[in-house]
Amino acid sequence: MMRFKPVPKPALLSTCVLAATLTLFSGCTPAPESTTGNADTPASAATKLTVADARAFLAKVDADVSKLSQPAAHAAWAYATHINYDTAQVSAYFSEQLSVLMARYAVEAAKFNAVDVDADTRRQLNLLKLGLEIAPPADPVKAERLAAIGSELSGMYGAGKYCRDEQTCFSLVEMSAQMATSRDADLLLEFWDGWREAAVPMKDIFVEQVGIANEGAVELGYANTSELWRAKYDMPADDFPKELDRLWGQVEPFYEALHCHVRAELSDHYGAETVPLDQPIPAHLLGNMWAQSWGNVYDLVKPEQPMNVPNVTQALVEQGYDEIKMVRQAEDFFSSLGFAPLPDTFWERSMFQKPEGREAQCHASAWNLDDQDDLRIKMCIQTTGEEFNVIHHELGHNYYQRAYKDQPMLYRGSANDGFHEAIGDTIALSITPTYLQQIGLIDEIPDASNDIGMLLKTALDKIAFIPFGLMVDQWRWQVLAGDVTPEQYNSLWWELREKYQGVMAPIERDSDAFDPGAKYHVPANVSYTRYFLAHILQFQFHQALCDIAGSEEALHRCSIFASEEAGKALNDMLEMGLSKPWQDAMETMTGTRQMDASTIERYFAPLKTWLDEQNKDRQCGW
Repeated sequence: MMRFKPVPKPALLSTCVLAATLTLFSGCTPAPESTTGNADTPASAATKLTVADARAFLAKVDADVSKLSQPAAHAAWAYATHINYDTAQVSAYFSEQLSVLMARYAVEAAKFNAVDVDADTRRQLNLLKLGLEIAPPADPVKAERLAAIGSELSGMYGAGKYCRDEQTCFSLVEMSAQMATSRDADLLLEFWDGWREAAVPMKDIFVEQVGIANEGAVELGYANTSELWRAKYDMPADDFPKELDRLWGQVEPFYEALHCHVRAELSDHYGAETVPLDQPIPAHLLGNMWAQSWGNVYDLVKPEQPMNVPNVTQALVEQGYDEIKMVRQAEDFFSSLGFAPLPDTFWERSMFQKPEGREAQCHASAWNLDDQDDLRIKMCIQTTGEEFNVIHHELGHNYYQRAYKDQPMLYRGSANDGFHEAIGDTIALSITPTYLQQIGLIDEIPDASNDIGMLLKTALDKIAFIPFGLMVDQWRWQVLAGDVTPEQYNSLWWELREKYQGVMAPIERDSDAFDPGAKYHVPANVSYTRYFLAHILQFQFHQALCDIAGSEEALHRCSIFASEEAGKALNDMLEMGLSKPWQDAMETMTGTRQMDASTIERYFAPLKTWLDEQNKDRQCGW
């Protein structure tokens, strides 16, 4: 799930709301380091600035942002938990003010590109610049237009709907619910195509946005916005896509086995004319509007033999768990690792249920409102096994937020943008039958013959997502770099989807279509690689912690519950925040400086054996 810190931080800042008052310092076209662009700074501009100037600038950024971020956080929380006209207005005001401030300081940071500063100062300056997803140009008219485009695209997506006729219209939520459960191929195709029609009007202004944003990226010292995005990962921008393809190469054989089985079972259900066995899978049949996760078709592809899977929901109900007891149990998980209890204010200020008599956002999220100890979660908790997992996940974010609270402001964040999500998911991977028995929710642990169903369900959600998580920004990087024309946007999108996912458009798409716009993160300019990385890292982190805990169980059965050794290793990494390159943070816990997706093969080993047996007489690939 997507989690976010409500106050825009440099490392997490998405599309900014900019004003015409944006300030630029003239006379300094920046000259970045080797990984951040290729412009040159005039010597006359550079000689006016010193190391002391840079440090004073960062101190001012820290003071000004800290002063504004706390009321902005409280305004965002008030709106999220009590939605009305007034809270919306206050939240929007503070969000705009903070976004304008961060955008201005990001641009000002480029003044120091050619100043010879120490490594720590350079890192903070770079993080400040890299915090912008979309960089505004110096021209205030263009900066204002860029902000207007961002608002317009967001509004178009939010208001999007599909109308069958003048009286019958469907929202994205309504169509997604149908696609999750319906097995009517015609209805699925109707909704799939209908939602993509809503994205077509976005295309022209998206093209305009790309052009203006690239001007802003050049002024920061990058070749284009594509390079700005790819430079965020403590390695040369051109090397990062190669690293992602290396990781994908480690996952691809297992994904192809999963794809082969799912395609065969869907073909049995819908017929070979609808799902040919030698082609990519039609995108509308996988239980999700974007075919990004396939858990909703589990009933069509599950093993034939009955599975003895613990009924966590039933156990929670029978043992009298309510929302508070569920959160207390999740807190106890972290306490067993050696973490300090959550502050009293967490229990006083969090939202655990939908408030009566007012509207609120029920989407689960973790918050730290003062960058210190004002930790909270926001959920409308139901007593289910799925929600029990989500609570553990959300508290993973809270403990991460608290671990790096003593870092300088610009270092209070995830080591790279995949780490925060990965930490939450890593904790959730320890919600195993072993853990459930340890806390008394189940009496007996089912034997290993029952693991296939659990692993298949997990793979349909997590492994099926990985190539989608990769290709969204593979598409966007080429678009932002100007490597393709607007007429080629849609064809490139489907080329990449077929290449990585083995998924195809169920009907012909023309050059005027803008199917990428049907995915929220594209019009909202939210980078997507973080989700790919999180799906890789969580398994690597899980293996490292299980090894530290001395677990002798199969990786998918391991829980780190009650291992203070694992807890210390985890906390040592979390405390670093963004203060060092992510490779340093990873090495602290895993002993390696390289991301490694081979742990996925180890985690799913029994399922891979089962899939190979199912696929032995099938034609795989596409």
